[in-house]
Amino acid sequence: MASDQIAQPAATAASAQAAAQPAPKSGGVLTNRDFAKLFAGETISQIGSQITQFTVPLVAIITLNASAFQVGVLNALKFVPVLVIAIFAGVWLDQHRRRPIMIGCALGNALLIGLVPISSVAGFLSIGLLYVVITLAGSLTVIFDVGALSYVPFLVDREHLTESNSKLQASISFAGIAGPGFAGVIVGLLTAPLALSVDAVSYLFSAGGLLAITKREPAPDPSADRPSIRQSLAEGFRAVYGIKLLRILLGQSATLNVGFGMVSTIFTLYAVRVLAFSPDKLGLAIGSLAAGALCGSLLAGRVERLIGLPMTLTLAIIGVCASPLLLLIPRNAGVASIALCMAGWYGHGFGIGMWNVNTITLRQVLTPMKVLGRMNATYRMVLFGALPAGALLAGLLGNTVGYWHAILISTIALTTPMLWLAFSPVFRLKEMPLGPNETHFDDSKDGSHA
Repeated sequence: MASDQIAQPAATAASAQAAAQPAPKSGGVLTNRDFAKLFAGETISQIGSQITQFTVPLVAIITLNASAFQVGVLNALKFVPVLVIAIFAGVWLDQHRRRPIMIGCALGNALLIGLVPISSVAGFLSIGLLYVVITLAGSLTVIFDVGALSYVPFLVDREHLTESNSKLQASISFAGIAGPGFAGVIVGLLTAPLALSVDAVSYLFSAGGLLAITKREPAPDPSADRPSIRQSLAEGFRAVYGIKLLRILLGQSATLNVGFGMVSTIFTLYAVRVLAFSPDKLGLAIGSLAAGALCGSLLAGRVERLIGLPMTLTLAIIGVCASPLLLLIPRNAGVASIALCMAGWYGHGFGIGMWNVNTITLRQVLTPMKVLGRMNATYRMVLFGALPAGALLAGLLGNTVGYWHAILISTIALTTPMLWLAFSPVFRLKEMPLGPNETHFDDSKDGSHA
């Protein structure tokens, strides 16, 4: 997203922030046993989910001999639950305790994913069954993810919120590195359908971690005049669009995801058909994205404390948007070309890791607890909707202007979120807000408060 320049030096901003915020408790967020249980279960589950993302297309292609169109439908169905269900999931989660719903989603996904290896052994596996499994499992995952984003602020102390998001984002990035390689080994040993049993078991670990949490989650206020679904949706949209910071972050994030959808789609075609990358070289280049995201996630809190929130977000968005320009330099599949592609994707991932940790925390502290679910659902609906839009646009560009011009246009499009540096109040924040009504800006810059 974007970042605005600050008038004061970074060291001054950092010292002011340190004075304003309470010092983190010793030992870090993992000394919170309840969060540690959530974190452990989620780490295992994320690796399992990466195995499924890698393996399901192979089940369709190798086991079921699916056509290109059928595989395209299968991939498209992954996005449908986010676009259709997310916002209603937010309403539901804001009206009920979140932990029991998340446990139910984890157990439901264990059952759904487990249907694939069972049906393969029993002899009734089909592409239609894969469609049903991927859609229903995706729906439960959307509900779980929205619930998790809204549950963490209840589970951890305010001073540990950035660190907890850092740990969870690092877990996702680590799974992105370890999952595909692990999946390749398992598919080779067990076949693609049977490999999915590993993901089914991983969901049991996620449910187990949640069941072991001892902190009692209070039930939402059971008021007799509970608003209708329409009123609840309206309140959720107001939680996002009624707060200037959240509204601007959403616009910038959506623009970023359109650009990423374009670049990630066209790069694979460009690397294979123009640069002549082999599959292992392509995997090495794209795998650097997850490695960068892991490092960025782990260092996000430390960097923010060192140089302050505005400068951290500025560096993050520059890394996200400018690093992929390196993808335009290679002209072959040589070592130097691979190194440049790795550097481009690593820089993008590093920026994404730092950006996500700090902006997710910012969203959480700016939103009242009672509408957290709807805020997160609105964000996911818009952001995940932007990805396939970018992918489709890149495909159209590749067909009409060729791969080179398509990747050139796509990488330039990905730089546009840096324009927010010129006007976004996000980059004038002196520090991470303490709550919805505690947002402080650098008064040396004009601009309305959130």
